[in-house]
Amino acid sequence: MTVKIPYVYQYDFDYAKLEIVSPLVRRITARNPSGFTFNGTGTYIIGHGNVAVIDPGPMIDEHIKALEHTLSGERVTHILITHTHMDHSPAAEPLKQIWGSPTFGFGRHGAGKIAEGTPIEEGGDMAFEPDHHVSDGEIIQGDGWTIECVYTPGHTSNHMCYCLQEEKALFTGDHVMGWSTSVIGPPDGDMTAYMDSLKKLQLRDDQIYWPTHGTAITDVQPFVQAFIDHRREREQQIMACLRDGITQIPDMVPVMYTQTDPRMFPAAERSVLSAMIRLIETGEVLCRETPTTQTTFSLPE
Repeated sequence: MTVKIPYVYQYDFDYAKLEIVSPLVRRITARNPSGFTFNGTGTYIIGHGNVAVIDPGPMIDEHIKALEHTLSGERVTHILITHTHMDHSPAAEPLKQIWGSPTFGFGRHGAGKIAEGTPIEEGGDMAFEPDHHVSDGEIIQGDGWTIECVYTPGHTSNHMCYCLQEEKALFTGDHVMGWSTSVIGPPDGDMTAYMDSLKKLQLRDDQIYWPTHGTAITDVQPFVQAFIDHRREREQQIMACLRDGITQIPDMVPVMYTQTDPRMFPAAERSVLSAMIRLIETGEVLCRETPTTQTTFSLPE
């Protein structure tokens, strides 16, 4: 079956709001709204009876109890992790204890970069290690559902999307969100990898995206192209700043992010840094250290 237009039934209980979003998919959103999570982290339940949980969410007792209550009488056979930021994977451990369920993911935090020899600073869910390491194209079979693993590094180096083949529905984690673009923060975040992963999605025939944050995306190809175009526009803004003599990233951000809450500027600086690294790699921007050890950027002569 192919779901082209999502239908959503909402049930408000004392413990949570349960949304039935397709014949095989339910969602419970954690109450952790913020400038990074929008309305909160959406945990997806795949199937009925013997189910998979995608992104169990943050370590919030209320959210864990909501999942336990909702799945009373059912069995969690798989816990799938898109990536190891603190609003996505920590609740895997208590759910694993409740149901004895194995966890699945690309690897621990920074796994993709560590494999390349790049040291990764702490900041994610450093305690998480999947029971099963999954790779691009791997198929996970369940009771009435089939999941394809789609490796999409960029937001993090261990980011994995999951496609529910019965509905051609891609669970995009933070790679493609339904309300905003993702923060790409080096050293684990990688703008070149992120752009390549977006292009990878353009080669697929998914019919709908279910992001961990935000609403469903049904016009998937135009949506992904808009994300690519947006990042290219940011690169052009960086080069325009350099032409105007603005050579420091903290000075670029207020010029580039005029519609953004200043409280989000530190996150924006990280994304600009990631874009700058990409421009340096392509030779479009030069980087040098001044006598005061301050890094400056410039355009080639």
